[in-house]
Amino acid sequence: MYAILDIETTGGQFNEEGITEIAIYRFDGTEVVDQFISLVNPEIEIQPFVVKLTGINNAMLRSAPKFYEVAKRIIEITEDCVVVAHNAEFDYRILRTEFRRLGYDFRRSTLCTVELSKKLILEQQSYSLGKLVRSLGIPIADRHRANGDAIATLKLFQLLLSKDLEKNILKEMIKSDIKIGIAPKLLDIVEQLPSSTGIYYIHNEQGNIIFIGKSTNIKKKVSQNFTSNTAVFKKIQKEVYTVTFEKTGNELIALLKESEEIAINKPIYNRVSPKAIYPYSLYIKTNTAGFLYFSIEKTDGRKKNVMAFNSPAEGIKFTEKIILDHNLNPFIAQFNAKNNKKINTETFSDDSIEAFDQYNPRLLEAVQDYVLDDKNVLLVDKGRKLEEKSAVVIENGKLLGYCYYDLNFQITSKERLHSILIPLAFHRNHRNIILNYMNKRRGYKLLKF
Repeated sequence: MYAILDIETTGGQFNEEGITEIAIYRFDGTEVVDQFISLVNPEIEIQPFVVKLTGINNAMLRSAPKFYEVAKRIIEITEDCVVVAHNAEFDYRILRTEFRRLGYDFRRSTLCTVELSKKLILEQQSYSLGKLVRSLGIPIADRHRANGDAIATLKLFQLLLSKDLEKNILKEMIKSDIKIGIAPKLLDIVEQLPSSTGIYYIHNEQGNIIFIGKSTNIKKKVSQNFTSNTAVFKKIQKEVYTVTFEKTGNELIALLKESEEIAINKPIYNRVSPKAIYPYSLYIKTNTAGFLYFSIEKTDGRKKNVMAFNSPAEGIKFTEKIILDHNLNPFIAQFNAKNNKKINTETFSDDSIEAFDQYNPRLLEAVQDYVLDDKNVLLVDKGRKLEEKSAVVIENGKLLGYCYYDLNFQITSKERLHSILIPLAFHRNHRNIILNYMNKRRGYKLLKF
């Protein structure tokens, strides 16, 4: 659990500042579960430059609660939380100073989004909150007011959580819980999980990730894991301490993240197979007469395939659909009639010869929607919430990663796209995951950039 906060102060000498406004969002890693926003009467004058910066003046605060009146609420909303702030050292110091004046020793673990951004979002011109979120396409309103800055910090932190492929932030949060002594039983763990599409991480008592899975219904899948009688899941059931999760919005990102994060984190109960995820593929080959034809074969990582399948039957279904959708039947019929041998065009009419001249281009055109090689495209799909979209980014035919963006925000440049990108490696399994998803799913769009 995290407490995302921002504080505005009076300014002044070190450790003599007072709080003028505070905003705290209690965040479970997926959604906000509680919030507290309030002006605060600091009982001292606000520095003129601060009034100009924030718009908060002394008159506005005369009827606001004093810090001791909101202190209990601050303790409650940050209980069992890691405090997250942009320049956390400053906000945490101010909070501890105010509590010290009341004779209370306020202590929480902290995370700083400035430090995290420097590790996970490289080569930014500035890491100040305003400039950083604008460069990332994160909307920000009421700059230099506690609520506006806290919301921007929350959205930035969500991006940082997604970019943290090694899950260091998540592991530290679990270690913090362990110190507090939280150890929910299996049923309690399942009840806290969402029925959403995403990735889930099973942790042991040391906070280490021992299993990574994906599902279109996380709650249902983890419940199945906890009731499974297989040898692996019986071991997991004995060792599990807690389960964390990350919503992805759609199954493609969940599939790609699962593959990537298993390779990076190497959980002890995930088997990493060197074999192709999809054992069958569609290839386009050329016969002795120079004509192209479809061939469904076992996947060969040395060759570029058009589509990837779980079974030959799945491949046959795909090719039949392609042939029907693009009216290739007349071409295929004549081609098959000659039993795939060299064709003597003298036996055909002029119309038939012209038809065979069109055969190869027509067959290639039929699969163009699935050919990503050398293309710059975004595979746009659902996001994690209604007002959000996701995009899997393919540049020059290679997977770069994925990102999320608000519906009212257009990705207009490669620079901005790269700044919000959560990188993923590109290898044959990822390529086949994308191809198979394009074959089976509907609702996504391919956009050139």
